[in-house]
Amino acid sequence: MNISAPALLIASRAHGETAAIARLLTEEHGLVAGYVAGGRGRQMRPVMIPGNKVALELRSKSASQLPFAKIELEESRGPWMTEPLPAAAITWVCALSASTLPEHYPCPSLYQALDGLLNAICSAPSARGWLGAMVMFESMLLRELGYGGAKPDMDGDLDTQIEAFRNLHKPIGQYLLVDAKTDVMAARVALGERLVRMTK
Repeated sequence: MNISAPALLIASRAHGETAAIARLLTEEHGLVAGYVAGGRGRQMRPVMIPGNKVALELRSKSASQLPFAKIELEESRGPWMTEPLPAAAITWVCALSASTLPEHYPCPSLYQALDGLLNAICSAPSARGWLGAMVMFESMLLRELGYGGAKPDMDGDLDTQIEAFRNLHKPIGQYLLVDAKTDVMAARVALGERLVRMTK
């Protein structure tokens, strides 16, 4: 496997003393994973933030070997990870994508939707500017992975969008994350609680 492409970093976990295993979503190749040497070092730490847009080079000598990944930062979401609501939204949507998308399943529409959603979270002055896109992305993910669901109407006010967000909680937990090894839904619960506090 040899890939050079823009990618969205959606998960990173420690590997050994200084390395990391990164999971990245690409437009043409779908979800890929790679070994990042020094991924936990001081120089790479700002690059390995979920939600970041990166330039990816992935190289593998054999199909059975985890590819080596070289990652260069193109667009950072780091500044928004210090703000509670945007951080909760980025954390949730990245965890959802990393936990549900099958590897090497190209879906350009999901890549574009996730990229657009992350841009909206980081540019909108409040959740009113991105919550509808969040619901649309979750609904698209359910449809793309074969669980149906109607396309939600996001023309309503913030309360309507929050209700649509609540309505997707059960199907996401029952279908997309039923076999998840970690409690990914906890990130969605945390986001929901922050959205409710925002409306009070």
